Amino acid sequence: MAKEDSHTEVFDSVEEKGNSVLADGNKEAGDRSSMLQKEVEGKVDSLVLDEPPEVAKKRKKKSKSKKKKELLEQTDPPSIPIIELFPSGEFPEGEIQQYKDDNVWRMTSEEKRELERLENPIYNSVRQAAEVHRQVRKYIKGILKPGMLMTDLCETLENTVRKLISENGLQAGIAFPTGCSLNWVAAHWTPNSGDKTVLQYDDVMKLDFGTHVDGHIVDCAFTVAFNPMFDPLLEASREATNIGIKESGIDVRLCDVGAAIQEVMESYEVEINGKMFQGILFI
Repeated sequence: MAKEDSHTEVFDSVEEKGNSVLADGNKEAGDRSSMLQKEVEGKVDSLVLDEPPEVAKKRKKKSKSKKKKELLEQTDPPSIPIIELFPSGEFPEGEIQQYKDDNVWRMTSEEKRELERLENPIYNSVRQAAEVHRQVRKYIKGILKPGMLMTDLCETLENTVRKLISENGLQAGIAFPTGCSLNWVAAHWTPNSGDKTVLQYDDVMKLDFGTHVDGHIVDCAFTVAFNPMFDPLLEASREATNIGIKESGIDVRLCDVGAAIQEVMESYEVEINGKMFQGILFI
């Protein structure tokens, strides 16, 4: 029994020493890993600290600007100037209409393509004005309703244009007073200050407003009607406008553009209060 006890004590002693050595080894490995990590961090810190102040400043500026670009988007109602939404200064292109018939060569001629590229600064100004117009148009369509004072409508629209285009005298702003012609008034009517005209459910309104950048004007009008009775009329107006744009271009004859628009207009029939009308277009 005494011998067995002594063997047990020896084995216990060896096991304890083994555990102690293993623990010391783990501790040493952990210390080495910690030291290595601190050394790497120290080198990174020293690299950052050693870089010139100008480089550090640019690096911080880039990271901040990236965050801003990711977060910035238009508010509702719109209030952020378009130039801030496109900090590169390049504004989105609209739908490009190709030349037709005898003018197709303008797309293949290297000289014409180069001349077209030289106009890019002007096109970019037009695109800026067009993007303002698009966003204001979308906003106004969403808030239009019967019962609005026409003066309130015009003031809201024009103030929104001023914000988004960063109005600046003759360099950027509203191109002309807003037209909001009702019913039998074809175009170019705008309410004077103090006018109490109210938009009604059965009204047909032609809303016409323009924006400009550096004197380059974007002018666009659309028709508004709340009564579904006028839906075919609105569809005729849209299709006639689209065909007119498609037929337009350099060297085309205005009479040909007008004939294409008239053909679309006369293909539609509109029933209003039990009476059938054909070839009528509200613009």
